[in-house]
Amino acid sequence: MRRDNLARLFDPQSIAVVGASAAPEKVGYQLVDALRDYPGEVFPINPKVAEVAGRRTYASLAEVPHAPDLVLMAVPAAATPDVARQAAQVGAGAALIVSGGFAEAGGAGAALQAQLASICSDSGLRLLGPNTSGYVRPATRCFASFVPAVRGFRPGTLGIVAQSGGVNLSLAFLAQRRNMGLRLAVGLGNAVDVDAADVVEYLADDDGTHVIVLHLEGVPNGRRLYDVIAATTPRKPVIVLPVGRAQVAEFAQSHTGNLMGAHAITAAAMRQAGAIVVDSTEDAIDCAAAFSAGRIEPKPKPGVAVLTGQAGPGLIILDALRSRGVDVPQLGDETVGRIAKLLPPMTYLRNPIDTGRPSPVFADVMMEVARDPGIDAVLTFALDEPAALDPIAVFSRTRDQVKQPLLFATLGEASSIETVRDALAARKIPTFFSPERAATAAWALAEDAKARWRCSLTAPATSIEAGERASARDELAAKQLLRQYGIESPKNVACRTHDEALRAFETLRKPIVVKVLDPQIAHKTEVNGVHLDVSDVERLRRALEAIDSIPGDRQERGYLLEEMAPPGVDLIIGAKRDVSFGPTILVGLGGTAAEALNDVSIRLAPISRLDAQEMLDELRGRELLDGWRGAPPVDRDAVVDALLAVSALISTQPELTELDINPLRANPEGTLALDALMIWASPSRG
Repeated sequence: MRRDNLARLFDPQSIAVVGASAAPEKVGYQLVDALRDYPGEVFPINPKVAEVAGRRTYASLAEVPHAPDLVLMAVPAAATPDVARQAAQVGAGAALIVSGGFAEAGGAGAALQAQLASICSDSGLRLLGPNTSGYVRPATRCFASFVPAVRGFRPGTLGIVAQSGGVNLSLAFLAQRRNMGLRLAVGLGNAVDVDAADVVEYLADDDGTHVIVLHLEGVPNGRRLYDVIAATTPRKPVIVLPVGRAQVAEFAQSHTGNLMGAHAITAAAMRQAGAIVVDSTEDAIDCAAAFSAGRIEPKPKPGVAVLTGQAGPGLIILDALRSRGVDVPQLGDETVGRIAKLLPPMTYLRNPIDTGRPSPVFADVMMEVARDPGIDAVLTFALDEPAALDPIAVFSRTRDQVKQPLLFATLGEASSIETVRDALAARKIPTFFSPERAATAAWALAEDAKARWRCSLTAPATSIEAGERASARDELAAKQLLRQYGIESPKNVACRTHDEALRAFETLRKPIVVKVLDPQIAHKTEVNGVHLDVSDVERLRRALEAIDSIPGDRQERGYLLEEMAPPGVDLIIGAKRDVSFGPTILVGLGGTAAEALNDVSIRLAPISRLDAQEMLDELRGRELLDGWRGAPPVDRDAVVDALLAVSALISTQPELTELDINPLRANPEGTLALDALMIWASPSRG
C-alpha cells in the first residue's frame, strides 16, 4: 500500500488543494494556478468562494467526487494533522504540506510533526514535507509547487532529490540553464514520511530517469539510504551533494569521534555505495550532464584523452584531471603515428593532443584517439572560432563512429556557443563553458566507472551477527580484547603499587613506557600520564610519582609498564557506531597530531580486504607506508589485517560505541597497538 501510494504521490491522476485561495498573492492560489496545464482533475478546497484560478471549489475533501490521489495543503501548521486524517479517511494516497512551523520550530511544532508521522504510519498515507516547496514533473505537467517559474521546466531524464526545497529548485534552474530536462525534481522538506531513500528507490525503478542528483543535509537512516544507493548505482549514476563540512561533532572521548564528523561519514558512505560525491550545486549539474554522453564500462583505471585546440586550457584540464586521480594515459606509438600524419609538426601528441589551433582535422584526430585501447572517454576543448572549426560538423562525423563518451568544452560569444551546446545535446554530447567544468565532468565519468568496478568486487556493508558480549574499560583490557581479534601489542604488565611496578620493571626489556591506567582518563598525554624511554629505576620512580600527582579519583588508578616498540609509521585505526549509518571504520596517520593532520579514510563496516587496501591508498601520506627517504616499507598486509579485525570487532560487539587504536605502530615486521581506547554503551559492566 505504501509503495502504491508513493506512485500516487508522484504520478497522480487527481489533486485536491486544501487551503486554495482566490487571492493571487497567496500560496493557496499559486498551488492551484501552477496546475493550470495539468491534464488530471484538480479540486480546490475552499468553502468561502465559488472558484479559484478558474476552477470550481469544494467545501471539504468529503465533497469531492472521488478520492484524490494527492492532497496539497496550504494551511497553517496546526491544521495539518486534521487535514491529513481527512485525506486518509476519504482514501487519498498521498499528501504534500508546504507550511512550515514543525520540528524545525521545536516545541509545539515538533509535536505536530509527530502527529503527522503517526497518521502516516497508521493509515499508509504518504506525506511529502512538511516545509517543502513541493515537486515538479514536467512530462505530465504536474507542477505541485507554489513557485510560479517551475511551469517553464522542460521534460527530460534528470531526477533531483533534495532535502531543501530551495536547493531542489536551485538545481532544477541550473539544469534548465544548460538546457537539461527534468524527469522529477523533489524537495523533501522535513521528510516526516517520504525520505531520500524512498525517492531514490522510486527513481531507480523509473525507466525514464537516467541520472539522479541527491542533496543531503542530515541523514536520519543512513544505513537504509546506503543500501538504496548501492542498489541503484549499478543501474544508473547517482551524484550526491552532502552539506555540512564545517560542522564537527561535539567533542568525544576518542579521536575517532572528532575525525568522523557527520559530513565525513555521509560522504564516505555515499562513495562506498558507488555514488559520485560533489561539493557544489554547479558541480552536481555538470556531473549529471556528463552522463548524457553515456557511462564508461566499469574498470579500475579508466583513461581520458584530452584533445585541445589551445595548449593553455588543455594544460588546465590535464592538471585538474590528474589532481583528482583521473588517468590521462599516453597514447600508444601506433596511435601517435597516425595522428602525426594529420597535424603539423611541433604539436604535442601523446595526451593531451594539442592541435596547435582548431581545424577541420579535429574529427579525424578524435577518431584516431578513440581507437587507442587505453582511451575510455574523449574530452575536446576549442575556443569558438567559426571560421576555423565547426563543432557541430565535427561531432556529426564522429558521434556514430566513436563508442566512448564524448565531451566538448568551449568559450566564446554567448549566443554562438549556446547554439552549439543545444545542437550537440541532441547528439548526446554535453558542452561545458570552462576548462575546469569540463574536467569535473570527465572526472565524474571516470569516478563512476571506478566505483562500479569496485562495487562489483566488494559485497555491500551489511550487519554481522553479534558475538559474545565483551567489555574493556581501560587500556589493558582494550589491548587484551584486541589480541583476541588478532591485533598484538607490546609486552606489558599492569601494576597497582610502586613495589609491583619495581618488580615488573626487572622483567621487561628496557627502555619501557610507563602510563597511567585509569578508565576515567582518555587522553593520557594531556595529563602527563605517559612517560617514554624509562631505562632505570630512578626514572621509573619519577614516572610513578608524576602519575600519582594527576588530579582525580585514584580508586581505580594503576600503572601500565610496557616495552617500547621498534620504530615505524604511526597510524590511527578507529571505529564508531554512528547513530545513522551504524558501524563505521577509519584509518589515518596517527599519533598525537591525528586530529590536526586529519588525513583519514572512512568506510562503513564491515569492510572487505579490497576496501581496506583502498583505504590505505586514499591517504595523502600513503608514501610513508611504502618507504619514505630510505625508510623500510611497512607490512601493508598486516595493516590491512588490523583494519579487518577492527571492522569485525565493531560489527560484532553492539555495545561498543567507539574505538581508538592510536597509534598503531606499523613496520616491516607487522603492527603493534601502542595505545587503545574503547567506549561502551554500558560502561558500568566489565
